[in-house]
Amino acid sequence: MNTSTTLPLAPSMEAASVTPLPLSRWLDTLGAWTLGIVWLAPLLYAIWTAFHPAEFSTRFELFAPLTLDNFRAAWEAAPFPRYFLNTSVLVAVILAGQLVLGTLAAYAFARFEFPGRDLVFALVLIQLMIMPDMMIVANYRTIHSLGLVDTVSAMALPYIASAFGIFLLRQTFKTIPRELEEAARIEGCGTLGVLWRVYVPLAKPTYLAYALVSVSHHWNNFLWPLIATNTVNTRPITVGLAVFAGTDQGIDWAIITAATLLTSAPLLVAFLLFQRQFVQSFLRAGIR
Repeated sequence: MNTSTTLPLAPSMEAASVTPLPLSRWLDTLGAWTLGIVWLAPLLYAIWTAFHPAEFSTRFELFAPLTLDNFRAAWEAAPFPRYFLNTSVLVAVILAGQLVLGTLAAYAFARFEFPGRDLVFALVLIQLMIMPDMMIVANYRTIHSLGLVDTVSAMALPYIASAFGIFLLRQTFKTIPRELEEAARIEGCGTLGVLWRVYVPLAKPTYLAYALVSVSHHWNNFLWPLIATNTVNTRPITVGLAVFAGTDQGIDWAIITAATLLTSAPLLVAFLLFQRQFVQSFLRAGIR
């Protein structure tokens, strides 16, 4: 009798013990909203300023007139078409090199047995612990000795091999059953055929997520392109925007924020379109 009367109370007592206190829950919610507002505030200000006349940059009026003149003025004030072209070529070259080298290296580390494999992979991962800014002087000396200063190749070469891409693809390849590889070999596929017909198709979500990471990083990269380029013909969008927003151009926040939105819009649209694949690929690869 005592057991039957106490058993129904056990779940409720356990639920009460894990339910957060109202004050704790309120503080967590307040903290989340505060962080969200802090993160959104600069973006909201940029959107407001870009779509309104310059006189409304420092004051908020609900019925202020909307305009696209700021975007038109920004587009005409600097060679943004050339900046977009240079940046698109740059990120495409880097991404292509990273995918090819990363795929081959990840396949070797995931499926081949050779002496020193773990040591070599550990050396590759050491790259993740080295800040790229520490190698700027050495990279510039190398680029200068090759005569590649002020070229797209100069901006791309230091990033062609990516330790993060190799690691991410290796983790994905290791989750693919070996039975699929054996079946492909029975059908007559060679090593590269197995890689192309089995591993690459099954890792498409990972490729997509890594492409977003790579493109967003190198689209926003500033310091190395600033050092490696000297002219408008090779200058990427980040350096061009910095020059455009310089004090010698005058401070017009409406036009500057419009130019900022123009440069960041492609990345924002790409992330909104592929955010589900972006998150799922990292979960499948075991990255938390």
